Amino acid sequence: MKIMKIKLASAGALLLCLPAQADWSSTVTLASDYMFNGVSQTQNDPALQASLDYAASQGIYLGAWTSNVDFGGETEQELDFYAGQFKQLSEDWTLDYGIAYYTYLGDSSSSDFNYPEVWAKFGYTWDWGVTEFNGWYSWDYFGYGGGHVIGMLAHTFTLAENHAIRINVDTSNSLDGDRWLWNGNEKSYVHYRIAYQTSWKGFQFEVAAEDTTLDRNTADERIVASVSRTFSF
Repeated sequence: MKIMKIKLASAGALLLCLPAQADWSSTVTLASDYMFNGVSQTQNDPALQASLDYAASQGIYLGAWTSNVDFGGETEQELDFYAGQFKQLSEDWTLDYGIAYYTYLGDSSSSDFNYPEVWAKFGYTWDWGVTEFNGWYSWDYFGYGGGHVIGMLAHTFTLAENHAIRINVDTSNSLDGDRWLWNGNEKSYVHYRIAYQTSWKGFQFEVAAEDTTLDRNTADERIVASVSRTFSF
């Protein structure tokens, strides 16, 4: 899309104003579906996704990420911007926190879906792997003016060298039922996911089984596969 290329170019110009000692990377992903908290953003179709990321000193990072989307209307592209910091709190505990702004492209009304979000993610490393306690909050979810919070419990453990399993359970909750409901009457739902992760010759692979408590064909049980590659420069 021409409009997306213009916005990405603007983002790149802004990032180039940062110090020269930054570490840059880009990740390109091909996925059988774009799942967002267990709900397909592409009407159960594949997605091509890409990011541009900058890692600075003291764990500070920022970047941009994009994917095709399909909400059943004219909106066809998502372009997100984010900034955060990763901190090693102790030998066992880490903290990742930041802010993101989700934007949508396609026609003049697509920007109505734009919204901000903040997050905090705690990680605990122990003998049995890495356990995560993650949370996200938006005060204008999908541009509807309602509050929204997501809580996630996840755990990743190693099966063998270069073979891992990640399990997560998360719940999405509308804080303003008069602004946002799923299926017209549900203020919250639960999402379950288990994924196998590995890599080969610089490519990262993931195959995941997931389901939600929502009764809709874009959030039912499914297998989702993806392949990605990260380039550093």
